[in-house]
Amino acid sequence: MKIKSSSKNGPNAKRASSPGVAPAPPTYQIKITLEVVKPAIWRRLSVPGNASLSWLHAAIQLAMGWTNSHLHQFEVGGRLFSDPHVNTPAFDGEPEVLDEAKFSLRDVAPHEKDVLHYEYDFGDTWQHTIVVEKILPPEPDAATVAVCLDGKRACPPDDCGGPWGYQDLLKVLRNPKHEEHDSMKEWLGRPFDSEAFDVTRTDAYLRMLKWPRTTEDHLCGLLMKRDGFGG
Repeated sequence: MKIKSSSKNGPNAKRASSPGVAPAPPTYQIKITLEVVKPAIWRRLSVPGNASLSWLHAAIQLAMGWTNSHLHQFEVGGRLFSDPHVNTPAFDGEPEVLDEAKFSLRDVAPHEKDVLHYEYDFGDTWQHTIVVEKILPPEPDAATVAVCLDGKRACPPDDCGGPWGYQDLLKVLRNPKHEEHDSMKEWLGRPFDSEAFDVTRTDAYLRMLKWPRTTEDHLCGLLMKRDGFGG
């Protein structure tokens, strides 16, 4: 399925520059919304415009609540971006997978109102729409971090069967008399509140993300701490 990028040609941020000095990157305000699920699950972030898509992937995993346990990809205007070492076309004729580490957010979405699509877990097919809400002038304090500005509702548990499986899970949890109620609670392993979201806590973990590149081990460590495992 090809998804076209939506570009309304909003104004680019003005970037300060001087001879011999690389221009400072603009700050992007983006909104990430999980598709299909209602009521909407979303996060609003501020991120450096020169953030690589691989770094943005890590920020999305932290902010949304995923566990980075599955493959992912970005799609913009029919072009696919991912980690080409683990996500390669399965069949001849499929689109080339471009290296997400070599493209920045402003490379693929240079204008306000531009849209990216992010897919996580090709089995459960969690599709996200990412909208560039604002492109702001450079901010020194925001040049190397992602900031969580707002958000609503908890992320679905990994491996719950995609949007439709998640809706079924919520129905089971709401009905103590359902035959699968106890088994689903046991599978979850902890209480689950679909309405819960802590913007301050999410922001704290986002600010721990290494810049300008992170590693699988570093991201894994942050995700485990976020979810209450480890120190």
